[in-house]
Amino acid sequence: MCVAVPAKVLKVEEPWAEVDLEGTTFKINMMLTPEVKVGDYVLIHAGFSIQHLSPDEAKDTLQLWEEYYAQIETK
Repeated sequence: MCVAVPAKVLKVEEPWAEVDLEGTTFKINMMLTPEVKVGDYVLIHAGFSIQHLSPDEAKDTLQLWEEYYAQIETK
């Protein structure tokens, strides 16, 4: 199973970017999404940004992850 998660772009130094994922920062490769700027959201997988997301899409996806983790914690 492959998992991709949304993150907010904090800094861009092409082809790299620093992103924030729920308080943790990562360095990712942005070769697949060169149009992304600081403040944008991207979907990341295996160290690459694979899709540019709207803030609403990112928020909705992060909310789904929170709901998933809440269900796991109650089992």
